[in-house]
Amino acid sequence: MITETTTDVRRLPIVVGGSERDSDATETMPVTAPRTGEVIAEVPLCTSDELDMAVNEAKKAQSAWADIPIKDRVQVFYKLKALIERDVDMLAEIITLENGKTDPESRGSILRGIECVEYATALPMTAIGEVLEVSRGVECKTVRSPLGVVAGITPFNFPFMVPLWMIPMSIALGNAFVLKPSPQTPLSGMELARLLKEAGLPDGIFSVVHGDRGIVEAICDHPDIGAIGFVGSTRVARAVYERGTAAGKRVRAMGGAKNHLVVVPDADVEMTASNVVASVTGCAGQRCMAASVLVTVGDCDHIVARIREKMAALKAGTDIGAIISDQAYERITGYLDRAGSNGARLTLDGRDAIAEDAPKGGKYLGASIIDHASPDHEASCDEIFGPTLTIIRCDTLEEAIRIENQNPYGNAAAIYTQSGATAEFFSDKASAGMIGVNIGVPVPREPFAFGGWNESSFGEGDITGPSAIDFWTKTKKITSKWSDKYRSNWMS
Repeated sequence: MITETTTDVRRLPIVVGGSERDSDATETMPVTAPRTGEVIAEVPLCTSDELDMAVNEAKKAQSAWADIPIKDRVQVFYKLKALIERDVDMLAEIITLENGKTDPESRGSILRGIECVEYATALPMTAIGEVLEVSRGVECKTVRSPLGVVAGITPFNFPFMVPLWMIPMSIALGNAFVLKPSPQTPLSGMELARLLKEAGLPDGIFSVVHGDRGIVEAICDHPDIGAIGFVGSTRVARAVYERGTAAGKRVRAMGGAKNHLVVVPDADVEMTASNVVASVTGCAGQRCMAASVLVTVGDCDHIVARIREKMAALKAGTDIGAIISDQAYERITGYLDRAGSNGARLTLDGRDAIAEDAPKGGKYLGASIIDHASPDHEASCDEIFGPTLTIIRCDTLEEAIRIENQNPYGNAAAIYTQSGATAEFFSDKASAGMIGVNIGVPVPREPFAFGGWNESSFGEGDITGPSAIDFWTKTKKITSKWSDKYRSNWMS
């Protein structure tokens, strides 16, 4: 297994036809361990010819896979679940190695991925068609058919979990799947290939190709890929959606976020402070569900003070994981450098909160607070994607909701209150696909679906849950009769 102390840097293979093989790519990118800055692997920037090879092998395997009854296809995922549970310690080490998460965060992401595997095993009971006698002697029914070869393009921040939003559902529904993991965190995708093979998935049904923009564009353009799932920034999500749909594909692209948490004076101080801090700092703020903006309504100084106290107690390198790259670190700290503009104040600087025993060589950043920001301050508007909380202060709940609604993103929003009426009003008026009441990371659990609105989402439906069944299949409508006994017109 690759570790932070690996001295012989391995060039990663691709997975085609059920086997690892060396890529023909002449260009590579380094894979760096964020906690130490050490190069742990080289990832090839695959060619379109290699994508063609993966898709061709997938096409050859998919037809026979689709002919297997769904109750038999899902048996692979019962086995996959057991294998993930068996290897959870090793998998958590790999995620922490390539992403920089803390060990509990890595393990939590694996457990969330397991839930998606479990949901796929239930498809024989949920992905059912309909049948109805529409007139005497005439029956209509619908059946679900796979799309063929489909693809997933996944981000660095959840290299094991996000692929599992797509892989179990799409494959259990009869498709073959091509994964293009982030070049910053490709090791988890390779582990998924290993586990799926051990679980008994037929060769060719799951492939892995590597690369950056070039291979993403090739996936969008490929005539034999029927659908694409994507998770990443809004800029790239929009580009993938536009290019993929222009090529006639289904595309479900999840983009960025600027999640607003609204606090009113009656909120439970301890629960609110603990929950907000966890939302801001979990995964070093490098997740689309992180709290970005806290909007206080009226006198909430006592709650803000407790939030600051808890955030100040955290140390980067122990309580908070590493920042993914030097470039990301420079981007985040740039907002801290400019925090004092337009009346805002940097009241907590995470650059001063590095643990003494943090691994050397990585980029670490503690929790930061930019307070008294205006709604149009850059820290109030941009997705910083780091452990930084921007605080906007206002007088009324209606004003707070207007601020949230003006945010172009629509991933998640939350309110902290002890009033059911206040929570219901906010839940109705907030412009976001996922709402939390006293929960700062309102990720729905299976079978409820994950998905945002507005600039956080491109394409219809959600990426998990029941919407995923519709996304990864097409319906066939069959009308039949076997006798003219009841004929009265052409419709009977």
